[in-house]
Amino acid sequence: QVQLVESGGGLVQPGGSLRLSCAASGGSVSAYNMDWYRQAPGKQREWVARITSGGSALYTGSVRGRFTISRDNAKNTGYLQMNSLQPEDTAVYYCMVTVRTNNYWGQGTQVTVSS
Repeated sequence: QVQLVESGGGLVQPGGSLRLSCAASGGSVSAYNMDWYRQAPGKQREWVARITSGGSALYTGSVRGRFTISRDNAKNTGYLQMNSLQPEDTAVYYCMVTVRTNNYWGQGTQVTVSS
């Protein structure tokens, strides 16, 4: 069973950067798409970005040009580089991998953008 652990969140000032990591264990995820989602207080969880098994990247409009998703298959880890962070990016960020029909989620990592 795949297990995902996010890390790299924290408190950052507006305009700052963070890099989130999503480390997978229990099996290789290189053959599967990896998604990042986020959930702000009082809001529904929203999709942020996807990297396909082939390395293609997709982004929601609000982060395009600021966030970069990537993966290192040798490390079985995905990343989300977040630049030019704004207060509206404050949320708990989750990674998710779909293996066949099963969705595996990490526990989330808090990102707070505030001065």
